[in-house]
Amino acid sequence: MSNARIVLTTAGSQEEARKIAHALVDRRLAACVNIVPHIESVYRWQGKVESASECLLVIKTQSGSFDRVRETIKELHSYDLPECVMLEIAAGSKEYLNWISENTT
Repeated sequence: MSNARIVLTTAGSQEEARKIAHALVDRRLAACVNIVPHIESVYRWQGKVESASECLLVIKTQSGSFDRVRETIKELHSYDLPECVMLEIAAGSKEYLNWISENTT
């Protein structure tokens, strides 16, 4: 199994999503960040059901970088409680997984 991981977070605007994405790649905490605009999130917050238009960030990183990815998201995010979940990559092309490893610290 590879050390490559996918981390998901959302942002309230494309500007915020770009700021987070650029910081993660500039700091070599992510090899790539996809920004998926115009998603609708429905969630419970402080006892009420809310909905919001957001951007989804799909962050390609390594397991050892997760803590620093999480801290960077928290540092730059406008939300009180930003989403930050890590998913294992069960399989992938060897070349792509190597590229993730080569482009993250």
